[in-house]
Amino acid sequence: MLKILGKASSINVRKVLWTCAELNLPFEREDWGTGFRSTQTPAFLCLNPNGLVPVLRDGDFVLWESNSIIRYLASRYEGAYLYPADPVIRASIDQWIDWQAADLNRSWSYAFMSLVRQSPSHQDAEETAASIDHWTRHMRILDGRLQSTGAYVAGPRFSLADIPIALSVNRWFGTPFEHPHFPAVSRYFDRLSDRPGFLDYCKNGLP
Repeated sequence: MLKILGKASSINVRKVLWTCAELNLPFEREDWGTGFRSTQTPAFLCLNPNGLVPVLRDGDFVLWESNSIIRYLASRYEGAYLYPADPVIRASIDQWIDWQAADLNRSWSYAFMSLVRQSPSHQDAEETAASIDHWTRHMRILDGRLQSTGAYVAGPRFSLADIPIALSVNRWFGTPFEHPHFPAVSRYFDRLSDRPGFLDYCKNGLP
């Protein structure tokens, strides 16, 4: 059975849990991270030298980095409907997964830490405002993309890219500031509500 190391509140752990739900994969999860077992212990650092969650154990195989994990699971466990082998389709999916990690996530980091986590080291009002502006620009890009596809981020069908993107959209709606209205993003978020994994691991009351 798969073993997932990481606390269930982590947005990156939730990517993996949702992917498992989509693939109907049984797993065991262990709580690691802030408030639970330390990821700085020698035992954990042997699995991930970065000291971050999640970590996946699939038998003797160990893998870290959440986006690598969800790609592995879809490739390993008959997830072609999420992550097709066709190189053109897969490239589009990878593009949006990488955009979420490299661009979208970075834009909301300071604002989220300030307004949701109430981090003492993230209370500069100008930095918070700049982060919100940056985040809004990226959400406008996403809204334009969803207007174009009329459905999901990589095209007309749900794909692996929608898991990390939807978790970031959930964080957008869950962070308290005045949000501009992005109609395609709102429709997209509603559209996902018929997926049990979305309800269990994304729209579950956690930002």
